[in-house]
Amino acid sequence: MNILTVTCLNQKLFDEYGWKFFDSYNWPFDLRVYSEDIKEMPTAYKHHQLVDLFVETNSKKFVERHKDIPEHNGLGKHAKGPTQAKSFDFDAVRFNYKVYAWTHAILNAQGYDGVICIDADSVFYKPIDTNWLRTHIHRDDTMMTYMGRPNYSECGFLYFNMAHPDTLDYAHSMQSQYDNDHLFNGDDPTHDSIIWDKVRVKYEEKRGTKNHNIGDDKVGHVQARGVLGGVYDHIKGPKRKKLLKSPESQLA
Repeated sequence: MNILTVTCLNQKLFDEYGWKFFDSYNWPFDLRVYSEDIKEMPTAYKHHQLVDLFVETNSKKFVERHKDIPEHNGLGKHAKGPTQAKSFDFDAVRFNYKVYAWTHAILNAQGYDGVICIDADSVFYKPIDTNWLRTHIHRDDTMMTYMGRPNYSECGFLYFNMAHPDTLDYAHSMQSQYDNDHLFNGDDPTHDSIIWDKVRVKYEEKRGTKNHNIGDDKVGHVQARGVLGGVYDHIKGPKRKKLLKSPESQLA
């Protein structure tokens, strides 16, 4: 199996914590990095492919359309509490970058058997190989692998089977949600995890597409509790990023 790993981040996030992703990346798979403002990878990481997100995708157009609409940035009627803090669940602009990066990668993964999409706030500990992937992640008869939770899936890690007949169409459908602003239809949250879920469920219900759920369908840090928690740590949220580790991690 030939596998591509994909992530995305900007310079600010690289300086804050993303450097740890690259310092620790020890998986034997090609790594493609999408960024809207990193124009050149640091010398130590130049062997990884860098893609200009604003040039190669419609992410910039999406940002320009919605950056001044409070409700599409988790503000306005969606702001939380007396401090009017942003609601991540409705911050579509914040999460569009990942959707455009990952779908572009899927649609431009010729020669690869699988695509791993993973958040840049990840720290790698144990190497994995294609045998490990076949045992725990890849299924020949499924389109994608995800971590299910009661409210919405944890989409800091998604895996796509490039041999599945629905994979490319699914990526196009995800892009269409953002290109055509369909994600704003109705009053539902617009967090990218919810959109990945909505489109996935549509494929399951309308086409009978099979997918592989490796989550435990419980709330909280599902990645840390599952099989992926034994090989890398997703340091999601401000507290974990400050520590550069997850208190729940199997690897701490």
